[in-house]
Amino acid sequence: MNSLRIPLRRYYGRCDLHFVTFSCYRRLPLLGTARARDRFVKILDQVRCSQQFQLIGYVIMPEHVHLLISEPRTADPSKALQVLKQRVSRALRGRRRGIPSQQLSLPFRSFAALPVFWQRRFYDFNVWSAKKLAEKLDYMHRNPLQRKLVTHPRDWPWSSWSHYAGQPGLIGIDVPETNGGSSTRAREQRRKSQPPHPLQTPQRVRHPLLLPFCDG
Repeated sequence: MNSLRIPLRRYYGRCDLHFVTFSCYRRLPLLGTARARDRFVKILDQVRCSQQFQLIGYVIMPEHVHLLISEPRTADPSKALQVLKQRVSRALRGRRRGIPSQQLSLPFRSFAALPVFWQRRFYDFNVWSAKKLAEKLDYMHRNPLQRKLVTHPRDWPWSSWSHYAGQPGLIGIDVPETNGGSSTRAREQRRKSQPPHPLQTPQRVRHPLLLPFCDG
């Protein structure tokens, strides 16, 4: 039996947003406490700044995470997520040696013995239109309700719902600028010069709000 993994195709450099999903090891609830989720959100805010990507939406669930982000200015989403996952793992698990299990911040002490914190790989969906943007935000914000963790999105503070409801949240959410200019025209020319996205059709429409997410 061939044990080689099938390589995942990523589509970067197309001025799209990225809806990404990644899970804890074996879908265990390693983010099952408020303390763990608070720590994740704090690190997410730090990595968003250091890796220079825009955070448009998020939800932190007990065993997985959804993010809606732009492409980083100096790297790609894969690199940014690698940094995020490594920092969260180190913060919540501590170092593999030299730290007593009672000092770890995991929801259950036995999780400290797990070989890794995160499941390998992540799911990535390119968001190219206002319709898809709204669809992914709604999907994220409904996650806690569908799981019956709360009865209203406002009762789950570990998401971007509060921002879109005009209320303060745990961290700020980036809002795309809508101004045009030479940088916008340059980005448009760059998109035209690239090969078509496999999901792109002649009827595909890009929303102007998505243009500034590209680094001009």
